[in-house]
Amino acid sequence: MERISVNEMTFVDESGRERIFNGVNLVHKGDWSDDGKRNYIPKNWTEDMFKRLSELGINLVRLGLIWAAVEPEPDVYDENYLDYMENVVDLCAKYGIYVYLDMHQDLYCTNYGSGAPEWATVTDSYNFKKPKVIWAEGYFFSKAVHRSFDNFWENVPVCGKGLQEHFADMWKHVILRFKDKENLFGFDVFNEPFPGSDGGKAFKKMMKSAVKTVLSKKVKKARAVKNMIKGDLAYEALAVLDDPEVFRQGTSGADMLVMKFDTEKYYPFLKKMSEMIRSVTDKGIIMMENCYYSNTTIPCYTPRIKYDDGKLEENTAFTPHGYDLTVDSVMTNTASNKRVDTIFNQHMKTQQRLKVPVIVGEWGGMVPGSEEYPHLEHLLEKFDDNHWSQTYWAFWPELAEEKIMKIIARPYPAAVPGKIIRYNFNRKNNTFTLKFTADKASRKKVEIYAPSLPSEITSDRKPTITQIGDSDAVIITLTPIKGENEITVKL
Repeated sequence: MERISVNEMTFVDESGRERIFNGVNLVHKGDWSDDGKRNYIPKNWTEDMFKRLSELGINLVRLGLIWAAVEPEPDVYDENYLDYMENVVDLCAKYGIYVYLDMHQDLYCTNYGSGAPEWATVTDSYNFKKPKVIWAEGYFFSKAVHRSFDNFWENVPVCGKGLQEHFADMWKHVILRFKDKENLFGFDVFNEPFPGSDGGKAFKKMMKSAVKTVLSKKVKKARAVKNMIKGDLAYEALAVLDDPEVFRQGTSGADMLVMKFDTEKYYPFLKKMSEMIRSVTDKGIIMMENCYYSNTTIPCYTPRIKYDDGKLEENTAFTPHGYDLTVDSVMTNTASNKRVDTIFNQHMKTQQRLKVPVIVGEWGGMVPGSEEYPHLEHLLEKFDDNHWSQTYWAFWPELAEEKIMKIIARPYPAAVPGKIIRYNFNRKNNTFTLKFTADKASRKKVEIYAPSLPSEITSDRKPTITQIGDSDAVIITLTPIKGENEITVKL
């Protein structure tokens, strides 16, 4: 497999072809056993699963690792866990799938979420309370969660060294094992960085701003009280937030706190981690995530990684996340295309500021039967319009045969020896179109994934069609002509 790197705002392989990645998240947060222990090794990630992923057109996996699983005790690493994950990476390579490693966390600590081991969790004696409505409540209200993050960002000492030094040493141990893998794509250092106590303040400011905005725009106070009793207020308020300007105004109250975190806490940490990575290997793309709250239209303020000698980290990408406000709630079937467009339009502004390519690290979050299939189709069209790669949240083996994966398993240009102008898949007429320019006639092939055998291909060159495994899916390859190329594939 060819090594992937960054060329300005695109991903390229060693042949110089522009690459697009259609991916999924594989994250196992652990199963609790009867004796109170947590098992972090999945029971059902079989080789057949990875074969099926390749047949579905998946060429990238965001592989979640858990700090508590890697380092259950200070400076003690679980090599059995890492052996398993190394086998996962090797299976991905066998089926032509790239992998970027994600050090995953939710609510910071594995005791009440996932992520840090108990020994690396400093709550200043505050205790976590079980959520009443959704799992993410700890981010908004829990002082135990807030103080855990505060102490991590402040790098408080534990067992003789700072928490961030423990974290960096743990990552270094992981990188030394994986750095020479042929399908290594990169490193996602810290999932959804959260500002700690300022995150709690940000939530309150954002809610105050949102309520004020909603009430001033449409929802009368008297009717609001009545509807709140009926339980309809949330639906009415969400409808108001369909307006991009209203939505942005409603989240703006937390802007300054997010800016402070991005520039004073997260960026120094990201720079430190990048320096550590580059001290070990020049391979792998360093993934820049945004603050947890920048998934709500608040801008990401994190600067582009620059080292002390003034050089930019050239091999870096922006990997934002984005879900509608209804995700993980009883209102999930009402997900709004307009609201999510507002979120991803803000991410586009960040990409333009950073001048790097994008992989949407998490999106979707749907479950079978959620009836949000048009919402998924809309998002994929938006990503394709932006020439963005993506890794859907999340995959488990049974999902392979659900409608969700049939939507994701659409035609896309996996490799293009030139500059992509546009590509899209029209689901109404089952037609995929790719338009690109090639500076010169090239022997390098265009590669297009299609989930089924095409009924018609229109191109200036004769295509070759190769079946993927024993599935109906195929890879279409052809040699481009100099100048503008247009390829149409009818399924």
